[in-house]
Amino acid sequence: MIETVDGDGLDWEYQPLRLPPEVSRRTAATQLAVQAEFAGWELSRVRMYSDGTRTVWLRRQRTSVAQPKLSW
Repeated sequence: MIETVDGDGLDWEYQPLRLPPEVSRRTAATQLAVQAEFAGWELSRVRMYSDGTRTVWLRRQRTSVAQPKLSW
């Protein structure tokens, strides 16, 4: 997990997630929607590689309240 402060002064935590090529776009979208709904993550960026793998960066604001971990 990577923690940063953006230009607005907000603390964000980032979590990279690597998706293998056999994971369909629909399956990935469903899993990311679950993470957004129940763990507070939002999509920050996606990088697709020539072999079909994708790296997805999720982010959420840091809070003092414990939040659920990323599950995939």
